[in-house]
Amino acid sequence: MNRVVVILKNKYIISSTFFVLWMLFFDRNDLMSQYQYWNQLKKLEAEKSFYTKEIKTIKKDLNELNTNPIMLEKFAREKYLMKKENEDLFVIVNTSESK
Repeated sequence: MNRVVVILKNKYIISSTFFVLWMLFFDRNDLMSQYQYWNQLKKLEAEKSFYTKEIKTIKKDLNELNTNPIMLEKFAREKYLMKKENEDLFVIVNTSESK
């Protein structure tokens, strides 16, 4: 019992305990904040990898459109509903897909 009282009266142990508790729970960079920052970092890294893959595929498609006139014509017909002269264009819309 006497030893516990001596430990509790030691100013270094009291200040160290207070400092650790403050840093773990009350500081701006406490454990919960660090966990939230870590989760946010993981989400941002996943988004970065997704967008990097998307950029690669778009660059590949763009290169293909710039070099291949047949693909350019196909792209213009599908995306922008373009047509040649003296050509009729019929657009079929599914009612189930439009809803």
